[in-house]
Amino acid sequence: MTGHTIDPAARPYDPADLPAKPEVDATDFFALDLRIGRVVAVDDFPEARKPAWKLTVDFGPHVGTLQTSAQLTDHDRDELVGRMVVGAVNLPDKRIAGFTSQFLVLGGLHADGRVSLLDTDVTLPPGSAVL
Repeated sequence: MTGHTIDPAARPYDPADLPAKPEVDATDFFALDLRIGRVVAVDDFPEARKPAWKLTVDFGPHVGTLQTSAQLTDHDRDELVGRMVVGAVNLPDKRIAGFTSQFLVLGGLHADGRVSLLDTDVTLPPGSAVL
């Protein structure tokens, strides 16, 4: 998240204090492959510095099943399994505490730094494109 510093004491994500990022070309935005996926497994991630889950998400037949880690302190394992999420699936892999994260799950940030996952208001099949 270029341009934003996480400091929960300063409430950095209060929308009233969060400036807009620089404008980007539409080509840059549309280069991201954003897809709908279904969480199929949630595993503990004790090696992470901050509390996090390892998520396994099914993104349909063309993308397949990918894994990521997510700092979702407000979400229990039981509420995550089966949930539909939005992910950026064409970013390079990233190593996090010995774990390979294969995509970025998208969420909204509360003023105190907690994350709420983005979801859809309709049921779309895994692999559906986000436009």
